[in-house]
Amino acid sequence: MLCLVQLPAELASLAAEPQLAALVLDVDGTLAPIVDRPEDALVPPATRMELERLRRRYALVACVSGRSGAEARRIVGVDGLEYVGSHGLELAPEAAAWSGRLTAFAATVDWPVEDKGVTVSFHWRTAGDQEAAERYLEEVAGRARAEGFDARFGRKVLELRPPVGADKGTAVRALVAARGLRRALYAGDDTTDVDAFRAVHELEVGVAVAVRSAELPGAVEANADVLVDGPAGMLDLLSSL
Repeated sequence: MLCLVQLPAELASLAAEPQLAALVLDVDGTLAPIVDRPEDALVPPATRMELERLRRRYALVACVSGRSGAEARRIVGVDGLEYVGSHGLELAPEAAAWSGRLTAFAATVDWPVEDKGVTVSFHWRTAGDQEAAERYLEEVAGRARAEGFDARFGRKVLELRPPVGADKGTAVRALVAARGLRRALYAGDDTTDVDAFRAVHELEVGVAVAVRSAELPGAVEANADVLVDGPAGMLDLLSSL
């Protein structure tokens, strides 16, 4: 179900002239349902069909993910889209220099690690004691910050990144600027997506879509123009474009 925070005439504007607009989308929790094991995530077939349609209609359809670009491409499964991974860090060459240090730090953490090359993540969605897991990873985050890393919490995950000025907002700016576009929609479901919301709000026409869940951070909803109910609601919105 599509639930509007306000009636966004901007959506109609995007759909009326798609050749002038970009659709930039998060993957996990936005296009693909959240699952217990990150490696099991996949975009449903119906959503893939809509993305195939939209890539032929809009000037740009892109996915900006916390995963690597290659992993995002596998999960989405649609050719012809732009894929940017690691929250935009893949567009920042200086981030690669931190990869070895991140891997070495992760080896000191007594927790399963998802190593994405320029970032590492620690998930606790399947932990038996959720509160104890979060407390432990808060300690890890403190150690990481003391060593100069950027530590950020998301939906049942701690992510460590290089201290580099790149995020989903810089990725959105780079993608739309490369095509000379001034209209865009961005959809996401977690705190890292707020940077991208701010980026689309700088454009002549920009729509920020929050994908609602029981875990939706307040900052995401506060910065959104439109709310949809989960990936199914996101599919409904895509179908309207």
